[in-house]
Amino acid sequence: MNEQQVIDALGALAQETRLRILRYLVSKGQVGAAAGDISAQVSASASRTSFHLSALADAGLVTATRVSRSIIYRVDFNAMGSLIGYLVKDCCKSDPRVIRCC
Repeated sequence: MNEQQVIDALGALAQETRLRILRYLVSKGQVGAAAGDISAQVSASASRTSFHLSALADAGLVTATRVSRSIIYRVDFNAMGSLIGYLVKDCCKSDPRVIRCC
């Protein structure tokens, strides 16, 4: 992950509804969830949820896959791992105090 990708990802996560969406999608794992289910879980309208999902997808943190008539959203766990790895290894220079916390 390069610096611009990290900035985009952190910017996408710096919003309450998006963070809630990400938490929910992490709990759903590879099964993922449809936008309607996500809206209900994060108490947001369908249009707001769609807006936030788009921002997370643009940042590379969420993927969208059409399944029949639905779109299923999933966390891109590789991207999340890259983001966390970048923060620990590059930004924090693998400081043992930071690694212990993780």
